Order: sequence, then C-alpha cells, then structure tokens
Amino acid sequence: MRDETAEKPAPLRSGLTTGSCATATSLAAARLLLGGAVDDAVHITLPKGKQVQMRLEFCRLTTHGAEAGTIKDAGDDPDVTHGALLYTQVRLQATPGVRFNAGRGVGTVTRPGLVLEVGEPAINPVPRRMMSEHLAQLAREHGYGGGFEVTVNVQDGEALALKTMNPRLGILGGLSILGTSGIVRPFSCAAYIASIHQGIDVAKSNGNQHIAACTGNASEDCMRRVYGLPEIALIEMGDFVGAVLKHLRKVPVAKLSLCGGFGKISKLAAGHMDLHSRHSSIDLAQLAGWAAAVGADEALQQAIRAANTSQQALAMASAAGVALGDAVCQHALAFARSVVPAQVQVEVFAIDRQGAVVGHAGGWA
Repeated sequence: MRDETAEKPAPLRSGLTTGSCATATSLAAARLLLGGAVDDAVHITLPKGKQVQMRLEFCRLTTHGAEAGTIKDAGDDPDVTHGALLYTQVRLQATPGVRFNAGRGVGTVTRPGLVLEVGEPAINPVPRRMMSEHLAQLAREHGYGGGFEVTVNVQDGEALALKTMNPRLGILGGLSILGTSGIVRPFSCAAYIASIHQGIDVAKSNGNQHIAACTGNASEDCMRRVYGLPEIALIEMGDFVGAVLKHLRKVPVAKLSLCGGFGKISKLAAGHMDLHSRHSSIDLAQLAGWAAAVGADEALQQAIRAANTSQQALAMASAAGVALGDAVCQHALAFARSVVPAQVQVEVFAIDRQGAVVGHAGGWA
C-alpha cells in the first residue's frame, strides 16, 4: 500500500515503465551469463538518451540460463502494475538476435488490430527495441556472436490484467509490457488516449462497424441493453470524447453511439472535447436557453439558471414536460458531427444516475 498523500502539495513523482523494467532485468540476466557478474542494480539508457539506475530484487543463475527481477515503481501514477515484481529469464541461443516469449503474467495477442501480430507476446515495439539494443551492446562488449531468448514475467500479472483493457482488446493471459519513453508520467492522459485509440482499432479490425463510446460503467450497461453490443465494441472513453471523435477521422466506422451522464453530455453539447471538471464546466444559463427553445417558460428558465446541478435542472424540466435531455443530445450530436467524417453515422444518449435514458438524438435503430 502506498503512503498517504502529504498534507502539503508536492511535485508528482515520475516512475519507470514495464518496458524499462524488462530492459533492466534482461540486461542483468544476460550480463550474468556472459560475464559472471551478479548485479544488485543496473543502468539502462531510455529512448531519449537519459540514463537511469534500477535496483534489482535478485539476479541469479537458473537450470537453463539466468534471471533477474525488479519491483515496478510507477511513481505517483495510479498504475495497476505499481509494486509488482517483474522478472526476466534469459537463455543464450546460437542464432543472433533476440527472441521474445510471454512468461507468467504476460499476455498474448489473440485479435488483429494492435501493433503486434496475432500470436505474439504482448511486449510492445519500444520495449522490444530497448531490450534488443542493450543486449546487442552487451554482446559486442563480450565478443559474443550468438543471440538471446528473453522471457518476460509479471508476478500476479494474470489477475492485474483483469483491471486493464487487455481482455477487451484480446490480449489474454496477462499484462502488456509497455512504454514509449521508458518513463511513467503521473496521471498520464496520453496513456488513456492511447488505450482509446487501441480499442477503436481492435474493434474495427475485428469487423465491428458499430461502436459505442461510453463515459463509464453505467453508460456501458445502457449500450448493452439497447444494442447488445459485444465487449470489443464498447469503448471506455471516460472524459476523453475528443480522443474518440478525432481518431475516427483516421479510422472511420459505420456507426458511433456516444453515451454518458446528462451533465457530461451537456458539456459535449457546449463544444467541449474534454469532459472532466478540471477542463470544462456545466453552463446552467446555456441549459436554460436550450430549455427555452423546446418550450420552457420564463419561470422554468430562471429555476434552471439557479439550479445546483445539471441533474436538478433536468428533473425540473422533466417535471414540466420539457424535453431538455433530447435538446442537449441534439446539440451534442451537432458538435460531434462537426468533428467526425460525414460517412460516420452518429447518435448520442444521455443517461441519469440510475442508467436510464433521459435524452437521445440521431436515430435510435
């Protein structure tokens, strides 16, 4: 368990990726095989040239080679692999180059649409390159002309993977070994957006031309009820609706259903691409104006402007027979259509806190 957050604000601490962990542990194991050195720490070079030292939990010979392990430190990022033991087993092979295997707790790709081919261990390209470059340099230093077989493992990785998008993406059996810079940035928006893009790519590559982008569990449940969509077609976008809309310019599908809570959909209706409260807020005056356009009288408009929350505004409009939910969805639909290609059919659903549909626009079919 992590320490409690300090009372006084402090800069968030960066960590190192699973790709960096795999690089350090594979290098240490190979160094033991070629040079007999048992390390308790190892230096590696990250993709942009920065050198870091990583502490090892163990470095030892095995029946068929050597293995080394380290504890993943994600810094202050709420990464599911923070504190996990990642260990790598290395064997020497006659053929030059590096052959990668998925060990315990590391997944295997089972669906097309990812950067790796079906059947490949879920070790992404940059970690593969990092390991290959470090091992090649080590081989040159020792005059070694053969290659390496590298098996990456994550303790309890099978269970940890269930907390990630891997099962939905068709990466089965464990986690992915990730990282493009070698560094984990705290609360990285880029990582979340990358997972959204991956989800869309995999859904389309597997023949799903109708996807539903949802802000959370309740909206996903709604889309299951309405359409019976498979898990692979449900895209967990959180607050990053812009990541979905912009990616569909590159990877268009036939139909996009957007579904979220009424408050978040009202932000989309106002033209916001990021629905988090840090970056956008609900404009009650705007809601009152939209309500007026669909029949709200002056008293209701004033009540909406004075409401504490968007849910209260919606409840007042519903009690008066004013279809504010549909009006908000219509504005959200217009904005979404302005971003995605014309060939993508778009619709928008708004739900309440119980998951019931309170607004819709775009043709429910």
